[in-house]
This record gives sequence, structure tokens and C-alpha cells, in this order.
Amino acid sequence: MKAFRWVNFILILTFLSACGSGGTSGNPIFSFATETPLPTAQVTIIPAPDAQAAVTAFLQALQKDDYASMYDMLSQPSRDGITLEAFSKRINDALNTMSAAGMEYSINSSLLNPRAAEVAYSITYKTILAGDIQRNIVVRLVNENEVWKVEWQDGLILPELADGNLLAMEYNIPARGDIYDRDGLPIVSQADAFAFGIQTDQIDYEIINTLLNELGKLCGFDPEFIQDEIDVNGPGWYLPMCEGTREEAQRLLSINPGGLVISDEYNSRYYFETGLAPQVVGYTQLISPEQLDAYRRLGYDGSEKLGQAGIEKWAEDYLAGQHGGILRVVSPSGQIISTLGQSAAQPADSVYLTIDRNMQYYAQQSIEFFRGAIVVMEVDTGRVIAMASGPDFDPNLFEPANPNRDALVDLLNSANEPLLNRATQGQYPLGSAFKTISMAAALESGLYLKETTYDCQYDFTELEERVLHDWTWQHCEDAKAVGDFCDDSSTTPSGLLTLQEGLMRSCNPYFWHIGLDLFNFDRRSDIANMARAFGLGKLTGIGQIPELAGQITDPTTPVDAVNQAIGQGDMLVTPLQVAAFTAAIANGGTLYRPQIVERIRPIEGDPKLIFRPEANGTLPVRAENLTIIQDAMYMVTNNSRGTARFNLRGFIEQYKVAGKTGTAESGNGKSHAWFAGYTLNEANTTLPDIAIVVIVENIGEGSEYAVPIFRAMAETYYYGSPQTVPWYGPVGEPPYTPTP
Repeated sequence: MKAFRWVNFILILTFLSACGSGGTSGNPIFSFATETPLPTAQVTIIPAPDAQAAVTAFLQALQKDDYASMYDMLSQPSRDGITLEAFSKRINDALNTMSAAGMEYSINSSLLNPRAAEVAYSITYKTILAGDIQRNIVVRLVNENEVWKVEWQDGLILPELADGNLLAMEYNIPARGDIYDRDGLPIVSQADAFAFGIQTDQIDYEIINTLLNELGKLCGFDPEFIQDEIDVNGPGWYLPMCEGTREEAQRLLSINPGGLVISDEYNSRYYFETGLAPQVVGYTQLISPEQLDAYRRLGYDGSEKLGQAGIEKWAEDYLAGQHGGILRVVSPSGQIISTLGQSAAQPADSVYLTIDRNMQYYAQQSIEFFRGAIVVMEVDTGRVIAMASGPDFDPNLFEPANPNRDALVDLLNSANEPLLNRATQGQYPLGSAFKTISMAAALESGLYLKETTYDCQYDFTELEERVLHDWTWQHCEDAKAVGDFCDDSSTTPSGLLTLQEGLMRSCNPYFWHIGLDLFNFDRRSDIANMARAFGLGKLTGIGQIPELAGQITDPTTPVDAVNQAIGQGDMLVTPLQVAAFTAAIANGGTLYRPQIVERIRPIEGDPKLIFRPEANGTLPVRAENLTIIQDAMYMVTNNSRGTARFNLRGFIEQYKVAGKTGTAESGNGKSHAWFAGYTLNEANTTLPDIAIVVIVENIGEGSEYAVPIFRAMAETYYYGSPQTVPWYGPVGEPPYTPTP
């Protein structure tokens, strides 16, 4: 044993001797450890990427419907197995079907090694029709180039969707709610309707006038327009006209004018009178492809008609009711596997407008053959009782079942923009109707009293290198051009006027003088600031329908100042704004927020919304000065030299009204005609006093066109219908063409 150990020892020494030989002598050298330490070995540790962060990013992308980013986070084998389009559709369809309006998640735990990981998370879908759906899910990840990638499977949406299972929603959709006027008379409802038209090769020309007049009356068309359409198209054409109820169809059938075509009955979202206040009420259309995802998430199945404009759009949540549904999991073959949640449908609510149906009808008749707008508002509440914009349109044309629907193309392409609500979205210079505001600024400045006088002549010469002419000068020039004399109140200068008389006569030189005076007294912003305090240059806050703010700027030059003082220059206002401040003048200074919804009423129970007057502010005009303005506006309509008196004769002897005419240069064609006025008869009639504002675009003077329309609306308010025929022709018929 000892011998064996020695043999081993000798072999080890021999090995070490061989390894350590060197030098020149060839003698063996033995190596031993030196005192200098060897360097420490370097160890590189590469941590695995953060798997929880990767899953968080994946779920954040899901919250945003960012399917492209989610797809980029998939593992390569997963992307090989499904295209981006199919991946996006799979998730989007599932979220739409479950009506997922939102989603929340939390990361619970994770397990990982350098090449693979598992992350557990909780996800809760906030669905409209099936309630909250919460699931705990584990996602597997693989490390590709030091980045965690998700191994996709459909169970990551919901575990129940593994193995190709699908979601299916059984919808319960309530009938759409109705829209009424303030007294409960229908404006819009679901009803059976008929479409009317003309087959041109079947016309009986012996009684063609009956056909033209009956359809003109029913559809709101000028009979001459219908005749022109017949002549232009010739025989063999169908000309769509309008829609009506069963009663209207039966009446026309009883007359049976040759060429009349009445369609088969169809069920429709029906707008009475071919659309009462159509720019206010709006219309419905089928959900567009661009809207589909958003409304599927809100519980719509996609086949519903959706409010696309006006009250129909604003009140969609009320008018659509609460959809109901049952959410189920079904196998690829359609077999029901389980039910995930359900809800019951709730009936739709009805919307009652502040509009008075009769007032609205005659407002539309009054503006029918013009471009312009009418606003009628209670002075003490802000309640809008009529809002008409001309030309109007037939919202029944948006009904897919309407046989006359081809006419929709012409409507949408009309150069007259009938869909535009000129009452709230039309922006115009106000012209002389603005002088009430300039008068308020003058009085509040302390530089003017109601007795302050000015000599109103043809010319205004206070500007350097520029002479401006009063409206009486232009009337005189027009009279001389046709061989007449300048010898009446409209063609001769107004002469020496007090401030109130200046408003009564609408003397331009007086108000040019005021604007220049304030500008030179370092009060250049007084009129602009007063206009803003009257609600101009900002939204009225009506809220329920779209509106524009208009524009009021501070004058920077004397020319700007004189232009602004008479409502010209770069000023822009809406008729609704003018109605609001006119009502404020009438009621003593309270500027009310205009409102057009009276109440929202469910089938049972208390109303969900009730109209309540809301003050937007108070006019910054002292009571004594406001009275001076009110008296001057009364002089406009009642004094023998007032600019509105002529076309109000016979009416003002029975009912008191006040107001201000306006003729605003449009910059494009003839002037815009304005009248802004109000009634003063509540004490005698018990009817609330109203403000009425009229604008007629590119037509001429306010006293000639806007005042007769104001009168028609005031007569309708007190008598039920217009009582006099304007000089240019009956209300609801095309105007005559002679010069006034």
C-alpha cells in the first residue's frame, strides 16, 4: 500500500516537472503561487424583461381600441396564425356585441423564466346591456429578442371564447319617442304615411290647376314652381312632391286630379306638415358605418334610426329609450352555451318643445319664399315659441322607406342651404336695429341725454376725406331717377332731432356722430362693450340646438367707429341673439337664456326635465335710460314719422308694439331687411308679451319687408292667423315683383 502511494507521488512530481521546465540549461523549474492576486472573473447578468409592463401596455392598447399596437405585441407564431384585420375584427366584434362602453383591469401576479412568462390579470367590461362582466385571465408570453410577446388566443378577451365560441346579443329595442309642441300637438311621431307625386304623362290638363294648387298647398310649393318642373321634365317622368297622412291621402283621392300619384302606405318616423321647425327638430337617419362601433358600444344593434341633427340629436338618449338585451355565449354551430348577462328595455321618453305649433306654422309660411329667419320669444322667460328659417326642408326625405327619397339629393346639394338654421347659425350685420345699443352706450357715457339734439341732413361730413349719406338721400336719388319729387318724409332730411327722435327716424348721421364722438372722447370701446353686455359676440347658451357666436370687435379707426354705431363694419350677429336682447329691453333689463325644450316626459312618472327660466345677465343700462330707449322704440312704430309705422297701420290701433327697423348692407347684393320688436299687451290680453325678430336676406329695407312679417306674426299671436295681406302678396305665397 505504501509502495503504491510512493508511485503516485513520483508520477505527480514528474508531471509538474514537465509542465514547469524552462531556461537555457534545461533543468526543471518548479512553479508556486506568487504574492500578486489574479483578477476576479467577470459575471454578466442579463435580467428578463418586465412581463407585467408588457401586459399592461397590451391592456392599455385594448382600452383605446388600438388593435394595431396590440397586434405588434403578439408573438411571431401568433401573427403568423392571424392577420391584423382578422385580429382587430375578432376583438371589436366581441366588444360591440357585449356593448362594452368601458373596461378596467388590474395585474395580479406573474411567473417567469428567461424565455417564457405567465401574467395573471383581472378584467372588467362595463357593458350597457349585460352589466359588469369580470374575469380572471392568465396570458402567456415568450421572449423574442429580449422583448416579451403575447401568445394570442381568443380566451384573452373572455375565457368563454376559447375553442372558437362567439358572443351573441338578443336585442330588445323600444319604439322611438315622439316630439310635441308645448300643448301636446304632434310634431314628430311614428306613423303610417303616404308619398305624393306627379306622373307627367297622366296629367289632365283641363284640371291641372287643381293638381297644382292642391299639391302646392299640401307640400308648401309655389304652384308655378310645380308647373315649371312639369314643363322642364316633359311627359313620362315621376316628380316627387311630399308626404302626408292617411286623411290627407283620402282627401286628395276624393278630388282625384289627373297625374296625381299616391304611394302605398309605409310606416315612418313621420314629420307633420312636411316638417314643422325642421332646422330645430332635425331628422333621423340610419346609423352610418362611421358611427356604428360607437353606438354598438352603447347598446344599439345598428339597425336603428339615429337623431342626426337638432332636437332629434340632442335628445337621443331620451327619444331612444333604454335598450335591453340578453348576452349569450354560443358555439361555432350556434348552440347556446351560457348566458353572461341581461337587462330589460325601458320605454322612450317624449320631448315637448316650447314651440307653439300654430305660431310655428305661420312663421314658416311667412318666410317660405325668402331666405331669412324669424324668432319669437317670450320676453319674461326666454321661452322660444317659434323659430323659422327659410328656406325650410322636408325631413321626411331622410326616411329610407319614402318613395320620394330621391329628392334628398337635390336637398343636400341646394345652394340655398335649407339645412342651415339661419336663426341660430346665420351671422349678419345688424344694420340700424343695432342703434338701440349705440343709444344705450351714448346715454350711459353721460355725453348724451334724451333731449340732446342733432341736425340730421343728407350728408355726414365729420370724417376727413369722406362724405357719407343718410338713407333719405338715397331715397331722394331713387325718386329723381324715376321722375318723382323729393317732397315726403322718406326723401327729405329729417332735420333737427332729439336722441329719441334720432332712433325713431333711424338717422344715420346722428349715430355716426355718436360713434365718432365716443371714439374721440377716448371711449372708443363703449359701443362694443355695450354690445357684448347685450349678449352679442358670444353664444346665447340655448344649448339644445347648434348656434354660432357672431363677432363684435373694438373699433381702431374713426371709420370703424362710425360704421359700428349703425350696425355695419365687421360686426356679425345671429337673429337669436337679437331676439334675446330685444326681450331684455322689453322686460326691463333681464337677459334670459333662450330655451326651446318645455319638458321631457316619460310614459309614467314625473317629468325628467321641466323648463325653468334662466337669466344670463342684466343689461348695464340704468332704469331711466332703459325707459328712454323703450319710449323711442315705441315712437318707431307709432309716431307718424316712425320708420315702421306705415306697415303697421290698423294693427297698432288695437295692440301696442315697439321696435326698431334695420337695413344692413350685405356686401353681396341687396341689403338685409331687419325688424326687432316686442308687444306690450299682457295687461289687456293676459297673453305673455313676446319679442319678434325678423331678417330677410338680400331683399331691401327692413320697413318694407321685415315689418310686414313682424305684423303677420303678431296678428297670428293675437288672432290665430295673419289678418292682413302684405304689400308684396299673401303670406305663404310667392311675393309679387313690383318695386315697393
